[in-house]
Amino acid sequence: MEPFRTLTGIAAPLPIANIDTDLLLSAKFLKTVSRAGLGKGLFHAIRVDDEGRERRDFILNREPWRQARILIALDNFGCGSSREHAPWALLDFGIRCIMAPSFADIFYGNCFKNGILPIALPRATIDLLMAEAADPATATMTIDLAAGTIAHAGGVLDFTLDAQRRERLLGGIDDIAQALTFESAIAAQEARTRDKAPWLADARLARAG
Repeated sequence: MEPFRTLTGIAAPLPIANIDTDLLLSAKFLKTVSRAGLGKGLFHAIRVDDEGRERRDFILNREPWRQARILIALDNFGCGSSREHAPWALLDFGIRCIMAPSFADIFYGNCFKNGILPIALPRATIDLLMAEAADPATATMTIDLAAGTIAHAGGVLDFTLDAQRRERLLGGIDDIAQALTFESAIAAQEARTRDKAPWLADARLARAG
């Protein structure tokens, strides 16, 4: 997983509440286990018309927001099903930070597993940043995860994050990498099992074979 330290990029305003994972990536795009190319399906239902042509009024189809790295939305972002393909699609499109007043719990957790930073901020702050993001002249923002700050046209804002999740993002440590930090302890436990209960180890090897 790519570490998240600082991010400077265009922020795209999306003033919609209750954006669910089906809107983020509809079910027809879930036939793959590959993350590559899923960005093309991001917001497909509202991003393209029935003929497959881009809707010019959708923010991510317009410059400079076509290059957005940050998304600003309203309450309960990521609700609906638990599909991890939704953050995969955001990441493949180029979005690495989402700011909203609140997030659905499972989606929030999946963001950290995939190197996306979700930032919960008060509605008044979101409204301020949304207004700035709507203007190309003030749409560029900088997120500093280590400092816990958002630099924007109007100044610098602070944000808070769970310390463990913050450190894992900074280090680019996903669930697999986290488990591998216990590799020696796991190996030691397996050795003890082979010594004290060899029939368990033998049964496991037999199943694996």
